[in-house]
Amino acid sequence: MNETVRLTMAQALVKYLCNQHTIIDSQQVPLFAGVFGIFGHGNVTCLAEALEAVQDQLPTWRGQNEQSMSLAAIAFAKAKRRRQIMVATSSIGPGATNMVTAAAVAHSNRLPILILSGDVFANRRPDPVLQQVEHFGAPSTSVNDAFRAVSRYWERIAHPEQIISSLPQAVAVMLDPAECGPAFIGLCQDTQEIAYDYPAAFFEPRIHRVPRPRPDLKSVAEAAERLARSKRPLIISGGGVRYSLAEERVSAFAEKRGMPLAETIAGKGSVAHDHPAHVGPIGVVGSTSANALAAQADVVLAIGTRLQDFTTGSWTAFARDADFICVNAARWDAHKHFSLPVVGDALESVSELDAALGGWTADAAWTEKGKSEFAAWNKILDDSQKPTNAPVPTYAQVVGAINRLAGDGDLMITAAGGLPGETTKGWRVKSPHTFDLEFGYSCMGYEVAGGWGAAMALDDGCTPIVLVGDGSYLMMNSDIYSSVLSGHKMIVVVCDNGGFAIINRLQNFKGGRSFNNLISDCRVAEPFAVDFAKHAESMGALSRRAESITDLEAAFEWAKTTDRTTVISIVTDAYSWVPGDAAWDLGVPEVSEREEVREARAEQEAIRAKQRIGV
Repeated sequence: MNETVRLTMAQALVKYLCNQHTIIDSQQVPLFAGVFGIFGHGNVTCLAEALEAVQDQLPTWRGQNEQSMSLAAIAFAKAKRRRQIMVATSSIGPGATNMVTAAAVAHSNRLPILILSGDVFANRRPDPVLQQVEHFGAPSTSVNDAFRAVSRYWERIAHPEQIISSLPQAVAVMLDPAECGPAFIGLCQDTQEIAYDYPAAFFEPRIHRVPRPRPDLKSVAEAAERLARSKRPLIISGGGVRYSLAEERVSAFAEKRGMPLAETIAGKGSVAHDHPAHVGPIGVVGSTSANALAAQADVVLAIGTRLQDFTTGSWTAFARDADFICVNAARWDAHKHFSLPVVGDALESVSELDAALGGWTADAAWTEKGKSEFAAWNKILDDSQKPTNAPVPTYAQVVGAINRLAGDGDLMITAAGGLPGETTKGWRVKSPHTFDLEFGYSCMGYEVAGGWGAAMALDDGCTPIVLVGDGSYLMMNSDIYSSVLSGHKMIVVVCDNGGFAIINRLQNFKGGRSFNNLISDCRVAEPFAVDFAKHAESMGALSRRAESITDLEAAFEWAKTTDRTTVISIVTDAYSWVPGDAAWDLGVPEVSEREEVREARAEQEAIRAKQRIGV
């Protein structure tokens, strides 16, 4: 006779999560490391009751905002390189829809998170319930349907038995290197309470391993043949290299074969800055070195990258006749832009490609060109980061100062605004996996929330260093309070440049007048400065204001000695930026009374004339 266990659907769900495990560094650990939760009427009476009973095994952390706690869960998964997953749960209505943005972040960045949201009543007896949005012609639709567009797996549980098939499928998606992304499960309120006789086998402990799909041997042979014919090959290392744990294999392959190695935004941190094959970041926020090599490369080996427009310069960064070889676990990414697809795990694919190449190496002159271009780029960084007597420091000087003082294992975290470009260019990675820039979705507000989540994931002695602009800080900062409450320390450096400076730069660059970006150009009664240090203090953090780079360095050294989250604010220049950019295609008006806009339109048409045409 088959043994059963009688539990409510919510209790069974939690019990299942507790019995899933994975292997990290040869150690068995829980697959689900914890839950970020804000409770409301849609999840407090049943799901919270189940979570409370296992809080020593599956800890629940209370966030201040559903979006930010979900962003913290995403940062945790990124720090764990997709080997461990956090859960985020909310009630129905606004709590749920607050998480849609975070789901989009996870979807764009190919990162796992399990989102459990309360949902309306399956039996519909009390309809419409509090916070229910009714669809007159589709009564089974709820706001949770909004997650369909931003989830890799979507399900609504209207019967307790459904989780027996749904939960294993959700886990499989989140651990699949090709399909990885957010899994959403809506939990009907009345279904959460229903008891069911679940098979005991459903709760048996299970150890999950991330699969390593091997590539087709013919595609590897063709890729080796193309590389062997090349004179100027270039590697683009993407985030998939890091998630495959293939950094050492790829960097050793690049050095052995004499191939310059450029990094995407997501791939930055796969090698240390001074690695012999490294030539810097590529693309719109890239280096002069990588972009110069990209323009001349005859074969581009793109490993684990989705070739986003910031990587390709909207497909202007390469010669039109350059051949692309795309190594990717995801078929969709591997087939982009008429590339030769090598569909498979990065570590396995590069290993087999290396074996197929025999004794081939790139032309020595091309290898040396990579080194000389990178040396010139380092000189540009040195000059831009050097302190001056200017009354207001630049982003580059702030980034350079914090970078010099950061520990080898400290993790730099940033996201939207001007800091993505300045850190991608100017942050010199000291050891792998110490750089987290969320730019797949460019989500303002990721920074502080990401610092909290990363602090939970990092080893002792490694500190998240959050670099955030004043615009993103004002948008979402409440997890400073969360981190103080939970005891997860981070150091936050707020760069106050008076508004959305990078968008003001873009607005001016494309011929527009400064309008509604910098605070001084907005419709305000009287511009004034926010005291970010005092604001952070009000949430329990320690803080200081820095007036110069010297002040900043002293404050940062002090912050490293504190026992809790510490915030440092510094006013920065809104108009100075490190060079190195590639072109970027975006809309510019065809008709305008402004001569500056007409000139920008002509420049935009010239950019489009250089684009590589593909799919």
